[in-house]
Amino acid sequence: MKAHSSPLPAALLPLALFALAACDRSAPEPSASSAAGTAPAVAAATATQAVRQDAWPLPAITAPAAQPDLVRAPDGSLLLSWVEHGDTARGEIAHTLKFARFANGAWSEPREIARGGDWFVNWADTPHIATTPDGALWAHWLRKHEGAGHAFDVVLAHSNDAGANWSAPVVVNTDGTPTEHGFVSLWPVGGNRIGLAWLDGRNTGGGGHAAHGGHVAAGAKHEPGAMTLRSAVFDASLQRTDEHELDAMTCDCCQTDAALTARGPLLVYRGRTPAEVRDIRVARADGTQWQPTALVHADDWTMPACPVNGPAIATHDENTTVAWYTAAGDTPTVKLARSNDAGATFAAPVVLERGAAVQGRVDTALDGDAAWALWIDEDENGQALRFARFAPDLSRELQRGEVAKLQGKGRGTGLPKIALVDGAAFVVWTDVIDGKPSLHGTRYAAAP
Repeated sequence: MKAHSSPLPAALLPLALFALAACDRSAPEPSASSAAGTAPAVAAATATQAVRQDAWPLPAITAPAAQPDLVRAPDGSLLLSWVEHGDTARGEIAHTLKFARFANGAWSEPREIARGGDWFVNWADTPHIATTPDGALWAHWLRKHEGAGHAFDVVLAHSNDAGANWSAPVVVNTDGTPTEHGFVSLWPVGGNRIGLAWLDGRNTGGGGHAAHGGHVAAGAKHEPGAMTLRSAVFDASLQRTDEHELDAMTCDCCQTDAALTARGPLLVYRGRTPAEVRDIRVARADGTQWQPTALVHADDWTMPACPVNGPAIATHDENTTVAWYTAAGDTPTVKLARSNDAGATFAAPVVLERGAAVQGRVDTALDGDAAWALWIDEDENGQALRFARFAPDLSRELQRGEVAKLQGKGRGTGLPKIALVDGAAFVVWTDVIDGKPSLHGTRYAAAP
């Protein structure tokens, strides 16, 4: 669908205005003009089940920092990665990817993974860190495609000594086209390999950002082709196997996410149909091959541009939660759905919140005690990071509240992250204070 050249009916104006800002990764997100109305679908539990919020100081980071990732390692430690932003006017390297490990109540010293002046870095398409059962670490970031304007490639690096040294990065997408590649998810494969999925623009004709699924005009589409979802597996020498195209037409710039169930990996992403329906889909591997993708839930959100607002997934054995944002019916909403069969089917979702203030940018976490969800609101009073906590089967809401009020506005506050260790929830987010991004953390745990 091309951009309209004639005046839109009044009923379509709100959608068109949303679409104009939707896929511009650098544009500020419109502030909501009214407070959100919550719509919990389950009854709240007693206060005796509440967890307590505690301070959780992060490692010492002196430079402006954003784009956090937070993952639980097999040994129960937490890995936090982030990007530090240098002042190029003062001769500093533009971007440095670092990480630290939280174990036994203390942080390790931050270590550098990589640095560069030719990276593509923004609030939405962020680097990730992962670990495999052999203790190896893996990290990816985006590197600009030389001489190609707004085009970039996914690169992957590996460390077999706890992050002290890192391999030279390899390019994940080998098509060589001057198009966009990104929105990566990582998951362990066996004891010492990593699975990786990404959005791949090789079929988009090299139109760059201006032709990228509504980045400039409402309803603009890839010409001649669509963004695709691909996956591959890499070993410790960064050799690839098992590369597949999982979906030939996806939403262009929404985050993907992946997690392991007892049966294999699950990958969630925002799909796209020729009629511009952009609902959340799941790709499931059964240990031998990828199964046909399926809807998590039919919101039937018809949207002429990418909203830059992807889903999140968490797993525990065969149980799964998926959180996502939709604006079906012109009502911004965040939802949480559950599967008890490793993602083969999903129950009807719980509505976490709906209303004009809902911005989405979700994350979720799951263990045997509770299911958690994070999302961001913004109204005339500013932004707030919110959480809800449920019984693992989503049958009861245990608790909800505000994690933090944010000073930043728009999309600069990025994507919050949550991870669970021994029943405690650890949360990391970005705020923008006096024009500089910085990372903040907190912890929720049962009262002693």
